[in-house]
Amino acid sequence: MEIVRLHLGRIDALNKIPVHGFVIKHPRAGAILVDTGVGWPTELVKEWKVVNRHAAEALEEHDLSPADVHIVINTHLHFDHCGQNAVFKHAPFYIQRTELDRARGENDITNQWFDFAGARFELLDGDAEVADGVRVVATPGHTSGHQSVVIDTPDGGALMIGDAAYTADIYRERDKADLTTCAANTRTAWRGPSLSTCFMACTRTPSISVTTQPS
Repeated sequence: MEIVRLHLGRIDALNKIPVHGFVIKHPRAGAILVDTGVGWPTELVKEWKVVNRHAAEALEEHDLSPADVHIVINTHLHFDHCGQNAVFKHAPFYIQRTELDRARGENDITNQWFDFAGARFELLDGDAEVADGVRVVATPGHTSGHQSVVIDTPDGGALMIGDAAYTADIYRERDKADLTTCAANTRTAWRGPSLSTCFMACTRTPSISVTTQPS
């Protein structure tokens, strides 16, 4: 399975961190998209100073179109991970049940970007297989219903951790990582079950690469 990174924009208010999505080119299930970036209009999140990009344009760079995406997995429902879900309204959205409940409960103005008429949610209660060799593992912490995506193949695989850690350094160093700039609840979550779950998920795959949001 090939995995391609989509460059969907950046958030200038957060040190210009990039916003990414990832396409898993599955041989049987078709294209599986992990996270959809920030939605439109960006005036809804103007305090974040978003430089946005249409997902269709990012897909075109890889000879894909929104119609080629058969499944969408949202690691969580913050605005920079589910903002363009409506572009893929033909596809089911795989989300942890607790995450949908959390997001709806917060009643944010950007909820319209994922909770639109006709959205088809495949609600998960913990770890689950989405397609052959593609599974999600529950990694609560950044949000109560956060999930990460694991790709298993006989020769190795990949882990898309979403916001279970902001950088690869935080993932690798875990207990020793410098988290002084992170919120207290985030530091606790990352040093608790969230990253530990990612590490355990990797033990099933002989050789695995870790993909975080910032490049």
